[in-house]
Amino acid sequence: MALALTAPMAAQAQDKENTLYLDTKYGRVVIELLPNLAPNHVKRIKTLTRQGFYDGLKFHRVIDGFMAQTGDPRGNGTGGSDLPDLKAEFSKHAFKRGTIGMARSSNPNSANSQFFIMFDKAPWLNGQYTVWGEVTSGMEYIDQINKGEPPRNPDVIVKMQVAADAAE
Repeated sequence: MALALTAPMAAQAQDKENTLYLDTKYGRVVIELLPNLAPNHVKRIKTLTRQGFYDGLKFHRVIDGFMAQTGDPRGNGTGGSDLPDLKAEFSKHAFKRGTIGMARSSNPNSANSQFFIMFDKAPWLNGQYTVWGEVTSGMEYIDQINKGEPPRNPDVIVKMQVAADAAE
């Protein structure tokens, strides 16, 4: 009987290590990390999350029907973390509602800390940007984020944490 209980507990712990909680003023967004698609990007997101980097950052570019972008400490789309840029980890994973991709400049190897959450499908992004996560619950809270480039009253990430670190 002990073996039967051990496997589910191990799977649950592993899931929490690969799950993010992104809290907005509207509610909690749960994100499944996809290390099998983008191990270096997932590692970066978890590192910055554990440093508290994302807490309080604005959603600085929010295009209705397309995506909500955040992760810039400058709040205008021109900044990043002090860590070096990442090499692209492109995959065949489709950009659709709830997909999370890494933002970058025209250089495919320039992703750093900024990311975007898709409101809808965008097949023209497939294979062009690194996918590192999927929203598993709370998309309705992303839908409520103030729109604009930049939004007049930008919403912020209240807190972002790796589920394994969160006090439930």
